[in-house]
Amino acid sequence: MTYYGVIDLGSNSARLSIWQIDANDNPKEVVKLKDMVRLSEDMGPERTLKEPAMVRTIAALKNFTGAIKAFKPLKLEILATAATRNATNQKAFLTRVKGETGLEIKVITGDREAELDYLGVGNTLPIQNALIMDTGGGSTELALVQNRKLVHRISLPVGSVNLSEQYISGELVTPAELFNLTTDFSTMLNGVWWLRKALNLPIVALGGSNRTLAKIQRRREARGSYEDIHGYRMSTIAANAIYADILDKNLDQRKAVPGLSRERADIIIGGLTPVITMLRYIDCDRLMFSQNGLREGALYTYLNATETLPEN
Repeated sequence: MTYYGVIDLGSNSARLSIWQIDANDNPKEVVKLKDMVRLSEDMGPERTLKEPAMVRTIAALKNFTGAIKAFKPLKLEILATAATRNATNQKAFLTRVKGETGLEIKVITGDREAELDYLGVGNTLPIQNALIMDTGGGSTELALVQNRKLVHRISLPVGSVNLSEQYISGELVTPAELFNLTTDFSTMLNGVWWLRKALNLPIVALGGSNRTLAKIQRRREARGSYEDIHGYRMSTIAANAIYADILDKNLDQRKAVPGLSRERADIIIGGLTPVITMLRYIDCDRLMFSQNGLREGALYTYLNATETLPEN
């Protein structure tokens, strides 16, 4: 019996998953931890990781190392995404993490992040043709799947944290702020030539903000565990209704929405605007949600469930 683990060090959260691998290479998840570290907070145009964010992140990683000790032999990967990837003080941060926690972080490209999302989704959901959309804290990954194959992928340098910081100044979003946010994101999408191939396809939504849509809807439906959203489907009409409701609320009111975590309430509008904009952009009438993404993609890579990837 062996163990495989992944720490996903994102711009908004740090997540740890550990799987027990049996003799037949069948994985069973035995640990799943999350800490909202907000690593990309206040990075600004200078793109530097700030001291409070680094302190929070290192504290979370130290907590993870305590959980890891019980599982041996363990193959562990620590994969950092947009915040670390874009930081001008990346090297100093990685050295500091190594010194204080003993962990060696691997910084992955945006394209690799999209590929891992595809592997995590494709190995656990019956998708044939779809646009995978992972909205994180500092980036949004898009992956076009045709006939179950990954044919295009891209990482856009915007997510829930940096969009919120750049466009939304108060507790209530103004019409001008919303217009500028949606217009600029749509203009960014105009530069992704292959999105025309995604017209009318369903969106498979990943990332904490996108999953919040499903959790809110499941609470409204009072259907089982609202956390159990893997494979859950939602109409565009329902998604738009939730988005409109959230737009109409101030911060305190958003914190009280069932299914919306209080610690995400300040960035949820910036986090949901990309997927809501994409629904219109590709004229999509439905969403499917995935709990599996980067970490599960890394797991299936480890288990040799790899795919031939095209050149962009």
